Amino acid sequence: MSEEILKKYPELAVEGLPTVKQRLDICNNAVTQMAVEASQACIKNWGRSLSDITHIVYVSSSEARLPGGDLYLARELGISPETKRVMLYFSGCSGGVAGIRVAKDIAENNPGSRVLLATSETTIIGFKPPSADRPYDLVGVALFGDGAGAMIIGTGPVPGTERPLFELHTAIQNFLPNTEKTIDGKLTEEGISFKLARDLPQIIEDHIEGFCDKLMRVVGLTDKEYNKMFWAVHPGGPAILNRMEKRLDLLPEKLNASRRALMDYGNASSNTIVYVLEYMIEESLKMKGNQEDSEWGLILAFGPGITFEGILARNLTV
Repeated sequence: MSEEILKKYPELAVEGLPTVKQRLDICNNAVTQMAVEASQACIKNWGRSLSDITHIVYVSSSEARLPGGDLYLARELGISPETKRVMLYFSGCSGGVAGIRVAKDIAENNPGSRVLLATSETTIIGFKPPSADRPYDLVGVALFGDGAGAMIIGTGPVPGTERPLFELHTAIQNFLPNTEKTIDGKLTEEGISFKLARDLPQIIEDHIEGFCDKLMRVVGLTDKEYNKMFWAVHPGGPAILNRMEKRLDLLPEKLNASRRALMDYGNASSNTIVYVLEYMIEESLKMKGNQEDSEWGLILAFGPGITFEGILARNLTV
């Protein structure tokens, strides 16, 4: 939200008015613009031609339209109309890791393919004017943020051209029965209304060990080796990170990338895992050659459902 937007749409500052049309007018254009900019930067760093992209996976919980943002992203980038597209709508905070999982599956089942994963989010769709009756809304305004992210996922990297950063080994998804209302969101005439139950951090803490152990067993890792791994965790909020750190007895530096992303960008929903991975790469390159570098690790996020998304990965920059 900005002063410029409020001047153009003053009704957004008045509680109770039906403003979903105005919000979507803003959001639909904004998420496309941000996704295009993030994708262009990603493709430039990748080093290969736009025409080499065979698939798009687009993730957003901040728009609603037909056709979806996947088509507008492809059009604005100038990608071939034959490029195959997948959209993930309203996956919330787990959307980024879900998108990586879907892109991984596509790449593995289509040898030689290159999948552009793009995420884009804005908080305007859920903005509420300040109210003394809802002091908790101020926490949400301070916690959540806007932004976009992008990455290229494929198999068989071209030597000398592509520099793989992570190997995505195993991906799983679990939902917790009878927790559907813990993260509750509805599209109303006033935009999206979100409610987060106070016991969300506790529920995640109670189930995190079992979920992580499912992934770790694949390569023979045990719970005694948590601190030998890297941790790329979507920072839903400080309480979730703090509880994970305590339950798994993680060294404080293990969640540095997640805490940095939260501090710099807030919880930007599906985008945030991209920022976490970027910070992790930055830290790995600084420590390259250090015997304490963690080769194996977990990429994690938690969203509506409650849904746990997890990927066992190898850091190829160590």
